[in-house]
Formats: sequence, C-alpha cells, structure tokens
Amino acid sequence: MYKFIKSRFIRNYDKTSDPSVRVRYGIVAGIFGIVTNVVLFVFKILAGVLSGSISVVADAVNNLSDAGSSVVTVLGFRLSGRPADAEHPYGHARYEYITGFIVSLIVLIIGILLMKSSIDKIINPSPVETGVWTFVVLGVAIAGKLWQGGLYKNFGKSIDSAALKAASADSRNDVISTAAVLISVTIAAFRPDVMLDGYIGGLVSLFIMVSALKMIKDTLNPLLGVPPEPELVKMICSKVMSYDGVLGIHDLIVHSYGPSYCFATLHVEVDAKVDIMVTHDLIDNIEREFNEKEHIFMVIHMDPIVTDDPEINNLRDSISEFVKQAVSPECTIHDLRLVRGVTHTNVLFDVVVPYGIGKDKKQITDMLTDRFRTPENNYYFVINIDNKYTA
Repeated sequence: MYKFIKSRFIRNYDKTSDPSVRVRYGIVAGIFGIVTNVVLFVFKILAGVLSGSISVVADAVNNLSDAGSSVVTVLGFRLSGRPADAEHPYGHARYEYITGFIVSLIVLIIGILLMKSSIDKIINPSPVETGVWTFVVLGVAIAGKLWQGGLYKNFGKSIDSAALKAASADSRNDVISTAAVLISVTIAAFRPDVMLDGYIGGLVSLFIMVSALKMIKDTLNPLLGVPPEPELVKMICSKVMSYDGVLGIHDLIVHSYGPSYCFATLHVEVDAKVDIMVTHDLIDNIEREFNEKEHIFMVIHMDPIVTDDPEINNLRDSISEFVKQAVSPECTIHDLRLVRGVTHTNVLFDVVVPYGIGKDKKQITDMLTDRFRTPENNYYFVINIDNKYTA
C-alpha cells in the first residue's frame, strides 16, 4: 500500500537522492498526517466530551497537536527544498532537522498540558460514561495510527528524514497512549466505582513527555554535529584506497548540511617520488568522481611520504604499534618524517586519539621518548595531537 501511495503521488519516487523528490515525500506525508489527525481529533473529542473522560479528551488533543506538527513538517520540507543562495551557500536542507525539533517540542508541551489535566482529574475524580461509540472510535484510532506510523517510517527510511522518523515515533506513542485509554474506559464500563481515568491520563502524559525528550535529542544532534555513519566512512575510505597511487588516508572529516548535502575533507598519502603534476591529476579525478557519483563535495589534501627510507619505515611501524598498545587501540599515526641534525634527530608526526583516553600531549611524548630514545639515535619527538572525527 505504501508503495502504491508513493507511485501515485510522488513523481520519480525511487530517485530519493534528488532533493525535489525528497520535498515531495515530505509534503505527501505531511498532508496525509494533517487529514488523518484532524479526522481522529473530531471523533475523539466528541467521544471524550460525551463520556466525560479526561483521558479520551487528552488523546484527542494529542491528535490535534499531531495535525499541527504535520503542518510544520510540510513547511519544513518546502523550505528545505529551496536552492542555495548568497546567505546560505550550503543550501537549506537542515530545515528538516529544525522541523523535527519543532515537532518534538510541540509533543513535549502537549504532554505537559495533558499531565496538568490528568492531575486535576485525579484530585477531582468524576465517573466516566462509556458507550459503544467510545470503543469504536478508540479501536479505529489505534488501527489508523498504526497505519499512519508505518507510512511515516517507510517514507522516513526511504529519504533518511529526521522529521518523518520523529513523526513515526510520535505515531507509535499515540498507539500506546490510545491503547491505555481504551483499557481505562473498559474498566470504567465494568467498574464505575474504580476511577482510573486521571491516573491513566497521567501515565499517557508521562510517556509522551519522555518520548518527546528523546525525539528532541535525536533531532538536535545533527544540528550540533555528529560523526558520520560508519557505512559512509567505510565507503569513502575503500573507494579512495581503490585508486592507484593512493598509499594511505587520514583526517577524514564529514560535514552534513542535510541528508542529501554532504561535504568532506581528507588527507591522501602519495609517494613523494612521483611527479607532482601526476599526483595532482589523481587527486582531481578522485574529487570529481565523488562529486559526480556519490554527491559528496570532496576536498583532498595531498601528503607526500617517503617510502624508500628503512629508518623511517621501521620507526613508523614501531611507533604505530606502540601507541596502539600504550595509549589506545584506536590510536593511529600519520605524516611521520625525520629531520636529521648533527646532535639529534627530530621525529615529527601526528597522533590521532579518540576522546576520553585520559592522556595529554606531554604524557604521550614522554612515553615515546622513554621507549625510543637511545644514545645512538637521540630522537626528539615533535608531536601534534589530532582528534578523531569519525566513529
């Protein structure tokens, strides 16, 4: 069914890397959410008012907030599809993250308001008058929300959208909350003296608030900056290493300006003996092919390395193994070179360390000095500490 909706309302729905297709996905999902949530709100509010159930009314208001969230989602996708301009040269795709955050914030506010109403109902309990109409409305609502959440999840997965994934999680929460309300009114139908309506409403409100806080974290993280997905890192590294003339890579940094807008910088090690014009042509080809085939705007720094000096090769291997054992298994080194003098030799290189290892630059330098300096070589270590920007 989801595929039918895609093919019917989204032109070229399979070309999800196309920004215009992404926009259409978001708009179709948003309009669907607006219509279904307004319908559910109308029927639930009628059922809640007629039965006097605060939990049913709270559930109805939650659906109304979902409709408002869908309006925000449509607006966000429309804005994210705008082309780059002088003020925003990286495009507007991060609007998706912003709308996902707004949706999450709306859900949190609704949860707080519902908690207040539930507490009032606990303090001032009143009987709930249930009927067949109430059970039918809640049953249909659960089925509708399951289908709605599935559509959001399917669409969100197709275009890797934070906003639609947040909406899917919210729909899942709605299923749970409506099921709790259904249990509450069922108990009220058979035991009118057991007034659980306010307590069930409070539990539903608490669940909504906790879920909203998690959604807020998930939508803010991309705005703050997170490591790229391991699959993307693996693809970039393996593809770059497949080019003849590339001896190694390091310092990969990936910036995301939305799911379809990716910028990356990378250092590529090449043989210092090869003509610089030949190497420059290799680097240009790699950058161009990543742009054309992977839609990644790649900028590569060329690092020439010496490959035929036995002392450098042995020292590089020894130091690399030592930092893995003494500092962290995740540590790597690069750009090692020697500056030989009359009285001593400077050993210059970078060490890439993960966060939280508990050792600073001086400690690492002292460890290397104690391990490798001898009267014969008299090494002096000049180290630059790099952070690891990939997971």
